[in-house]
Amino acid sequence: MSEEKAKRHKNPDGRSSIYLGADGYWHGRVTMGVKDNGQPDRPHVKRRRKEDVVARVKELEKQRDSGKVRRAGPKKWTVAEWLTHWLTIARPTLRDGAYDAYEVAVRVHLIPGLGAHKLNKLLPEHLERFYTKMQENGSAAGTAHQAHRTIRRALGEAEKRGALTAHNPAELANPPRLDLEEEDEIDPYTVDEIKAILVEANKRRNSARWAIALALGLRQGEALGLKWSDVDMKAGILRVRRSLNRPKYKHGCDGEPCGRKPGFCPKRQKARPDAAPTKSRAGRRTIGLPTELTKILRAHWKEQAAERTRARQLWKDEGWVFAKRTGEALSPNMDYREWKGILKAAGIRDGRLHDARHTAATVLLLLGVPERAVMDVMGWSSSSMVKRYQHVTAPVRMDIAERVGGLLWAATEAGENDDPDEAAGGVLVPA
Repeated sequence: MSEEKAKRHKNPDGRSSIYLGADGYWHGRVTMGVKDNGQPDRPHVKRRRKEDVVARVKELEKQRDSGKVRRAGPKKWTVAEWLTHWLTIARPTLRDGAYDAYEVAVRVHLIPGLGAHKLNKLLPEHLERFYTKMQENGSAAGTAHQAHRTIRRALGEAEKRGALTAHNPAELANPPRLDLEEEDEIDPYTVDEIKAILVEANKRRNSARWAIALALGLRQGEALGLKWSDVDMKAGILRVRRSLNRPKYKHGCDGEPCGRKPGFCPKRQKARPDAAPTKSRAGRRTIGLPTELTKILRAHWKEQAAERTRARQLWKDEGWVFAKRTGEALSPNMDYREWKGILKAAGIRDGRLHDARHTAATVLLLLGVPERAVMDVMGWSSSSMVKRYQHVTAPVRMDIAERVGGLLWAATEAGENDDPDEAAGGVLVPA
């Protein structure tokens, strides 16, 4: 080969290069992008035959042009490495509850079950077999579904950032099937049960808490997160702006660890704020207060003022509507135990705290409140939530129709032999 032919031709910046090296092999270099340190990322291809180098160079160029390029550098992610990395980059954008759910799914299920796979070799079939194995080992379908949602989101981020060059396998995998019995069933309380609950609640502190739950359907965190600045009793409105967090602690040990769990550390420190803004735009809402509920809140305010006086210097004026005897926010666990105690003392069937919210929604729909207005009061972002109540409200509406029909027909038949005015009076003002 002549010196001119052997001389390597320099391509313009950014163009791929293919050349025969002094070692007798054909070489190729493809500009894929820029490394984290600012240097060009130019993967090297080495083959015995020129056509093999050309084919590989074209393949790399196609990946580059489509935007599916692996991050520069030698790192080839395993599923475990990526999931751990993803938790760190997703943390600032997630609420505490959402992050905790993802972290548990990653640590307890996904890394032990799928962590050894190479990220770019993970297949939908791997995921489907993993979901099946989870349930065979005793995990509920809901738990398997949470694992699916977690890895789908994590792999979506990997695809977006170029760490995953193939299509997201979690988007192609069939998710675990949720059994109907695992869904949050709607089991509202009757009017008589509500009255019995409120009678028992009136014997206890913070009785207005349960009137709020049953009349307005606030979620537990929303009710416990209310501050007096959110309540305008003169205008008769209540603003939902925040939700009380479940407490989470970290160790405060300076030197040697105490050996206890963070929540029992003598010098424990809060790992999250007491409250956080509601998680959705629909959750931030303003609700009109029935006159009776406004009166209940006025009485509650006076009771709390008396407690403040008795507590003296021990009172921490944090502004909570429902507070401990020293003014601090109520614990969600304490609130839950209080609810269970009220049901038991009132002789009412046991139920979840969320059933109070279901009850409020059912009453609104039975009263014929428009769907859009019900969504605003309940803080729902999707009309699909309203449809879940149709199987509850429809039979009740039919029962009401039958009763009204029976009353009208009975009154009409009685009126055939009586004075028409008396018959009409019997319909309008039933005994």
